[in-house]
Amino acid sequence: MSHELRDELLKLSVAERLELVQELWDSIAADCEREPYPLTEEQRLDLERRLAEADADPTGGAPWEEVRERIRQRQ
Repeated sequence: MSHELRDELLKLSVAERLELVQELWDSIAADCEREPYPLTEEQRLDLERRLAEADADPTGGAPWEEVRERIRQRQ
């Protein structure tokens, strides 16, 4: 990305930059559906390990609602 383009983007309002971020994220997600982003061997092994841990202890996590409430209580 050129410095000129970056400078122009940073001149956008916060709302405009957030909209751009959302559009960029959506385009990345769409691209990944067509062509999945390749994982390194280390990333693949880590994901497999985490999945195995989650399968071994399905009660080890917390529902999103509970986590969100704990976060809100900290603020």
